[in-house]
Amino acid sequence: MPELPEVENVRRGLAELVIGKTVKDIQILWSKIVVNPDEVFLDGLVDRQIIGVDRRGKYLLIRFDHDLTVVSHLRMEGKYEVDDQSAPVTKHTHVIFEMTDGTQLRYLDTRKFGRMQLIETGQEMTVAGLKTLGPEPTPATFDVHQFYQALQKHHKAIKPLLLDQKVVSGLGNIYVDETLWLSQIHPETPADLLTQAEVQKLHDDIITELQLAINSGGTTVNTFLNATGHAGAFQEMLHVYGKKGEPCERCQTPIEKIKVAQRGTHFCPHCQIRKEAR
Repeated sequence: MPELPEVENVRRGLAELVIGKTVKDIQILWSKIVVNPDEVFLDGLVDRQIIGVDRRGKYLLIRFDHDLTVVSHLRMEGKYEVDDQSAPVTKHTHVIFEMTDGTQLRYLDTRKFGRMQLIETGQEMTVAGLKTLGPEPTPATFDVHQFYQALQKHHKAIKPLLLDQKVVSGLGNIYVDETLWLSQIHPETPADLLTQAEVQKLHDDIITELQLAINSGGTTVNTFLNATGHAGAFQEMLHVYGKKGEPCERCQTPIEKIKVAQRGTHFCPHCQIRKEAR
């Protein structure tokens, strides 16, 4: 699933490619992708101009004039590309925005899990998923004291808590494993057992790692490409994710993989010791 760094790179690519373009027509080839009734989606967006592309957590917010926004979640395999109208349409293309300049913004999704919804700009908090998002993981928005207090309220394992997007937004399986390794925290450690110093380091590592991943174009593990068709490079910088059996960079202990909350989880059994309640 594209995580915050990947979605941010999609956002940047789309901003370069589609801002200023006007929608001439829309083809909805798989109706379940669009949350609204098809006619509402089409009537709202035909003749509208794209004026911006924003992001909140893992959600893309495609802004149109007349105060309209398409909220798009890529889920597992969703991606956007801009093509000439003469380019062949693949079987995984599900929504096509035809532009007045002869180009097309196409949404592709091999698993058909992605969703997009047309709303009035300013009503983002009414969208399921967006309304419960935690803060963006930036120095300006991610307060370490609030983060610590949020973790203190939960005795559940730290990994699924970071994945649920409520204490901080944008983290997925890859970056949770990476930041927990950097912070030397076992993924099954109960969140309320972390000390203030441990939470401070985790907080700082989340911000630093995600920014580094953004700057590297994101992580391409399976099929991720940004809107300009380029793969990310951060997979070359991963410390633990996908490295089962390889030596830990810090201590040379083989990396292990277990299931935590039904998610494949990579960690170092020597560097990341699980805390237990006394």
